[in-house]
Amino acid sequence: MNTKVTLDELIRIASEYRQQAYAPYSKFPVGAAVLAESGDIFGGCNIENGVLGLTNCAERVAIASAVAAGQRSFLQIVIVAHPLSPPCGACRQVISEFASSNLIVTAVDADNPKVQQSWSMEELLPDDFRFEKR
Repeated sequence: MNTKVTLDELIRIASEYRQQAYAPYSKFPVGAAVLAESGDIFGGCNIENGVLGLTNCAERVAIASAVAAGQRSFLQIVIVAHPLSPPCGACRQVISEFASSNLIVTAVDADNPKVQQSWSMEELLPDDFRFEKR
């Protein structure tokens, strides 16, 4: 991880984004912070929709924000929710698309930030899909 950015800083940013979540259906606000290899940090929150399949998870919102800013490789992703929650399957695949070889995903309980769990992408998605261009 970039030594200039601490885990506590990523947790703080993800927590701030969680406050902006639009979760009227699930009542499950989530915030995420993504640390790009450049050292830049991008945040996101979940944005629900009455058509639940159109809901955007916080992780994908943060990644989309980073990609829109020109970032393509990430070192760490922090997810803040209560209770602590790992990324869903769709988010795991999106994260793997942009993961550096040593990317760490950390989930933090919003009500008790000392409750944390971290995974490598290999642990979360051991056989991720890779589209090979021909």
